[in-house]
Amino acid sequence: MKAKLIDERGQKTFALIFDKGDEFIDGLTSFARENELGGSHFTAIGAFRDVMLGYFDRETKKYKEIPIVEQVEVLSLVGDIALKDNIPQVHAHVVLGKVDGTAHGGHVLEAHVWPTLEVVLTESPKHLNRKIDPETGLALIEVVP
Repeated sequence: MKAKLIDERGQKTFALIFDKGDEFIDGLTSFARENELGGSHFTAIGAFRDVMLGYFDRETKKYKEIPIVEQVEVLSLVGDIALKDNIPQVHAHVVLGKVDGTAHGGHVLEAHVWPTLEVVLTESPKHLNRKIDPETGLALIEVVP
């Protein structure tokens, strides 16, 4: 992955270009740790060669894994980075387009880029924190007044 800081007026804006074979979640998490990010949002377009989507099952309180093992277009990828126990945590959702024009979407658990993924990430001066929600077991962003 290549990264470039493209704006630094109040907020930092980065362009991240993932290369063939890069794993998106691991790569973005590493970038977030290296740059001490904790209040970011991002969007992306590009393509994946394979993806593991997740759909949160309220009954089991776990993600049902949905593998997609084929070339897909990333039609829309959005997410945020917030701190959980002072460690950056990536939360991303995606809509994917298949060759026949159908779309699939969900929470991104793992995804391998092919041939590129273009991410624009904005980091705010203030960080966000995640706290475990006892009802769901999920680490949700906590907004403190």
